[in-house]
Amino acid sequence: MTTKPIEQTEPAEDRNALLERALIEEYLEEKGYSHEALKTLPADVVEKLMKEASQYASLKMEEVSARAHLIKDLHDNASSLEK
Repeated sequence: MTTKPIEQTEPAEDRNALLERALIEEYLEEKGYSHEALKTLPADVVEKLMKEASQYASLKMEEVSARAHLIKDLHDNASSLEK
């Protein structure tokens, strides 16, 4: 039996990772920075900004998750009334 090598493919990216990255970008833009601009800043400033951006992203992701659960619960409760 012969096997074929696996073709080079991009790894499947986690949707949460994509959202987190977008939220971090959003935070940085609101503060007037970009990832490219961070390269020109002192390391301690970059570390502080990235910690803040990470906290912002985490809170926003929790908000999205809570809303999704609420909508699911509302949907589930509404469908049980239809029976």
